[in-house]
Amino acid sequence: MTHFISEVSSNHASDLERCFKFIDTSADIGCDSVKFQLFKIEDLFSHEAITAKPEIALRKAWELPLEFLPELKNRCTEKSIQFGCTPFYLDAVDELAEHVDYLKIASYELLWHDLIQKCAETGLPIIISTGMADMSEIDAAINIIMKYGSSAPTVLHCNSSYPSKSEDVNLSCIQTIRNATGCSVGWSDHSVSKSILFRAINKWNASHVEFHLDLDGKGEEFSTGHCWLPDDIKQVIDFTREIEVIDGNGIKQHSVSEVIEKEWRADPSDGLRPLKHTRLEIAK
Repeated sequence: MTHFISEVSSNHASDLERCFKFIDTSADIGCDSVKFQLFKIEDLFSHEAITAKPEIALRKAWELPLEFLPELKNRCTEKSIQFGCTPFYLDAVDELAEHVDYLKIASYELLWHDLIQKCAETGLPIIISTGMADMSEIDAAINIIMKYGSSAPTVLHCNSSYPSKSEDVNLSCIQTIRNATGCSVGWSDHSVSKSILFRAINKWNASHVEFHLDLDGKGEEFSTGHCWLPDDIKQVIDFTREIEVIDGNGIKQHSVSEVIEKEWRADPSDGLRPLKHTRLEIAK
């Protein structure tokens, strides 16, 4: 089954109750996990970048407070949904390790091998996004995880434009990466396109689908155009779950719902319904 990950990103506004609402909503719409981000602006951008673009400093308000972590984990446990997080500085790995079910390496950090190694050394499952990356860069990251970690990572094909255009998503790379690495491969979405998600799942068998979620159109990132609202993504998840059971197991036999009807077939001896042994039962 496709594993759906709701990415809260910076839409939580550093508000614990809003964080809880993201967890609750993610569980209600059928997600398997919800993911946050742990960063500090001064450990995310260089001095030169902040000087050149002072507006970057305003993102300080988007940081996830450390004291939220045990609360978020407890809420996820209550809602039976996995809790994941992306570390954006080295100490964040230690701060997250005891709370999360998995760690995520963002596309922009894929070349930072020290971070990848530290994540792998936790022994936690690792998911990596691969926006902007070529296969040599993906292979290098996987090799580090395989050397220092306990299992192969899940790899997400990704396009790192916000929002992503249909002509840029190149979904066939899901199979390219799968063939080259042998890893489970999914799709990290920035498109807000049902067509793209359905194609990634039903044509390219994406093992995971990560999408950016906002609750109400009021999140910090919603205006960029890459965030899904709950009702829209729920339609995708519901449709996917139905498709996953439609094909069945391929064994041609009566279904559970046909057990009673099976007894009401025409008996081969006289062509009358139901079967003779059933007639005896109903005659009692």
